Amino acid sequence: MGVSTSSPEKGPGTDGIAVITVDFPPVNALPVKGWFALADAVRAAGRDPEIRCVVLTAQGRGFNAGVDIKEIQRDGPSALIGANHACAEAFAAVYDCAVPVVAAVQGHCLGGGIGLVGNADAIVASDDATFGLPELDRGALGAATHLSRLVPHHLMRALYYTSRTATAAELHAHGSVWRVVPRERLTAAALGLAREIAAKDGQLLRLAKAAINGIDPVDVRRSYRFEQGFTFEADLSGVADRVRGRFGRDGG
Repeated sequence: MGVSTSSPEKGPGTDGIAVITVDFPPVNALPVKGWFALADAVRAAGRDPEIRCVVLTAQGRGFNAGVDIKEIQRDGPSALIGANHACAEAFAAVYDCAVPVVAAVQGHCLGGGIGLVGNADAIVASDDATFGLPELDRGALGAATHLSRLVPHHLMRALYYTSRTATAAELHAHGSVWRVVPRERLTAAALGLAREIAAKDGQLLRLAKAAINGIDPVDVRRSYRFEQGFTFEADLSGVADRVRGRFGRDGG
């Protein structure tokens, strides 16, 4: 259990690829330490001069279920502050990674998962993948910054306000998911894209990543931190505790 980094099975074009895998059963809702560990792993891979592409994967039935709400319920404000900082670190690590990051998404991709894939360079998804922000049902706010990178603006608002999800096929139609494949082919498809990227000159890839980040119309780090301020306001006002208090009562 935790975050691990490995190399793909040896084969043509697999050199230069790092696979980072998240495994926090049962649903990959990450505790504060898990988010920081993920940030450290992504940054370490990006610093390795031999790496030209990172593939971000997860074990289990879903890619990511966001933060560990039960940790926040148990530990209170200190856990909320920790989650805010840890998520910001993990999202920034993906965005700032010196080489392209390909996210391989299966099952649920919720909350913090949207922050990860919204900052990735490319997304490959299984045909059972769903994407959404249940924040309003969890007493939190945030990651609209990243959802807006996946769907058009008005759809982002509707998904955010309703806590509904979008399918991988819908995101593919919007152009934010590169490929949709059966779950059993997800790893192969993500590695296929990573191999194509990693075949390029490593130094030029790093320059390309920096150049593309430099022309983004929105500063994703500043935008997300702005959103987080409202999460903390909701907590101080008591509304967050009121909403979070219902979490888990009906199988949530």
